[in-house]
Amino acid sequence: MSHVVLVVDDDADVLDVVTSMLQELGCDVVSARNGAEALDHLARNERISILITDINMPGMDGHELAERARRVRPGLRVLQLSGREPRRGGLPMIRKPFSLEDLANTMKQTLGAC
Repeated sequence: MSHVVLVVDDDADVLDVVTSMLQELGCDVVSARNGAEALDHLARNERISILITDINMPGMDGHELAERARRVRPGLRVLQLSGREPRRGGLPMIRKPFSLEDLANTMKQTLGAC
């Protein structure tokens, strides 16, 4: 089964790379450049089952986005991305930079997906 994954990162290059990686893993991907755009996608697309978000973003950071997204959609699975932030709130996290293999393993181990 293909999962619909919402990827959020304010860095367009990172967003493109992560989106391509997820598509290679067989996921349907929706992307957003910030938290507000991500919440809009969640409100409009019931098929989104996984949120992958950068932690360090201007405005709404990835911690706040994850919290707000899970209030709207309690069953949403979340994976956070960061090059420097510590993990918080018990959510799984993958450190940037990462390889396709790293992402695939993390997705399988923490989310049971792709």
